[in-house]
Amino acid sequence: MPRIAFIADIHHGEDVLTKKSSQALQLFAQFAEFVAAEQPDLVIDLGDRIADRSHDTDLMLEHEVAAAFASIRVPIRHLCGNHDRDFLSVAENEAILDQSMGHEVVDLGSWQVLVWRADTRIHRLPEGDTFRLADGDLDWLADHVRQAVKPTLVVSHVPLSGQSQRSNYYFHANYGISIYPELEPIQAALREARMPMICVSGHVHWNSLTIVDAIPHVTLQSLSESWPHPPKAAKAWGLLKLSETIDWTAFGRQRFQFSLNAMSTAERGLAPHPPFGRSEVVDAG
Repeated sequence: MPRIAFIADIHHGEDVLTKKSSQALQLFAQFAEFVAAEQPDLVIDLGDRIADRSHDTDLMLEHEVAAAFASIRVPIRHLCGNHDRDFLSVAENEAILDQSMGHEVVDLGSWQVLVWRADTRIHRLPEGDTFRLADGDLDWLADHVRQAVKPTLVVSHVPLSGQSQRSNYYFHANYGISIYPELEPIQAALREARMPMICVSGHVHWNSLTIVDAIPHVTLQSLSESWPHPPKAAKAWGLLKLSETIDWTAFGRQRFQFSLNAMSTAERGLAPHPPFGRSEVVDAG
């Protein structure tokens, strides 16, 4: 049974708004102790390792986070978040972490992991800030979902559910940068899955479960976030156990657990009904 530990949105650096970034490495040390005790098959870093400031500062911060990860003795896969990309290139992140930041398939025996390292740089445009997929990002995801012959975990920094951000401290008023604008074709690609599937992301700084086309989409709270319980940091990390069931536990100040039958995530219901005509409204309820 594959067991995967997750950490998201470490945000090491100076405190910014509700992020207790100055505590991030101290909190990370507790996560490292958890990993040493649990000995999962894989650790996944969902990105946003730093609280970005400038190119030179971010280089230093990323190196400090990389040094903290060096204490972990199980395989690790890193993703870039938008804060890792504001001042640093993908190549610089690769050099610091000594790891490719291209898309990757990790075989865990009975399950596989699609490490979807889609572009996470926020484009600052006159009409508003937005993410944009890079050339090839969507094709890679669609091809590997369609070709999957074993149950599949998809990991990304940005969530793929399109979930509501109502009451979210950062994204209630900034929904456009909680998703990719290519959300519809992304979800169409995921809908083609014929094997059990779960998607796990970070970015939005809360714990959540959203079901889209029977596929569970999980988000993990930031390690250093405090807005749901000020002024204390969340101290959040996750553990996913994959077998005939999907078992998720988010640890920290807002512990969050669920268990699902894996095969149910491969079922596809009827397509949504079109807009009701006037004569159908009475029957809709």
